[in-house]
Amino acid sequence: MDAFGNRVRKRMKHLSKWARREGIGAFRVYERDMPEHPFILDWYDGAAVLYVRPGKRPVEDEQIAIAINNAAEALNIEPQNVHVKFRARQRGLSQYERSGELGVERIVEEQGLKFVVNLSDYLDTGLFLDHRPCRAMVRDMARDKTVLNLFAYTGSFSIAAAAGGARNVTTVDMSNTYLAWAGRNAELNGQPEKQHEFIQADVLEFLKETRRRWDIIIADPPTFSSSKRMKGTWDVQRDHTWMLGQCLNALNPGGSLLFSTNLRSFNMNNPHYCNVEDISAKTLPPDFRDAKIRHTFLITHEK
Repeated sequence: MDAFGNRVRKRMKHLSKWARREGIGAFRVYERDMPEHPFILDWYDGAAVLYVRPGKRPVEDEQIAIAINNAAEALNIEPQNVHVKFRARQRGLSQYERSGELGVERIVEEQGLKFVVNLSDYLDTGLFLDHRPCRAMVRDMARDKTVLNLFAYTGSFSIAAAAGGARNVTTVDMSNTYLAWAGRNAELNGQPEKQHEFIQADVLEFLKETRRRWDIIIADPPTFSSSKRMKGTWDVQRDHTWMLGQCLNALNPGGSLLFSTNLRSFNMNNPHYCNVEDISAKTLPPDFRDAKIRHTFLITHEK
């Protein structure tokens, strides 16, 4: 076993104790800890995803094959249960597009909740592991509240809000595939249909047209999008001020807006009439090492 395998084994031994204690079945084991091993390795309760992120030099097939075998040995699983994905810089919605039809799915637990993940067919698995503390925060905030989840992907924030006792959760995404996935997650957790509302729509158009108001809004938009289903293009740095203004218009007085982006160079244009708290550092989970993986803000609407 090489240095990569040894590092994975040590990290897994350390993190598995924490994960069992916290009821977490999916977590990050390795995150480019050593420059000569440019991988990210995530654990999904008996299987793993190995992300290959080449730097200036390409990663040779032989190095990937060795990494697969060493990861499998370190994690005590079969090599076929290590799923390889190539993570180049993504533009638009490409990270959400289907790339295969193998249908390798698992159900993973997170602090009493269950989520369907797909390990084979998309760049991402359906559950953003770095948002685990944010999901817990929404769950704690949601009792007796109305919640709007925008750019909802597979609805993990919606599931957390409903589990926290939200009166109603509205889930909006452009993809019917992901809305159906969110519905599966709700059913998996035994959440009643009347608690959930799933809406297929361009989020920006939805915000323009809605006259409804919510107590909590979650917005985790893509960095950039030029989808044919959208009018124009979306750039989170350029357009976030307008979007946040629309969200605040849809927020009840005293309500809270959770906004997050994975644009590393992001600069927030603070709405002058709101309280804005940068919660990026305090919502970074212990299994993640990159403090710049995302910027997250809690915006409180003044009463």
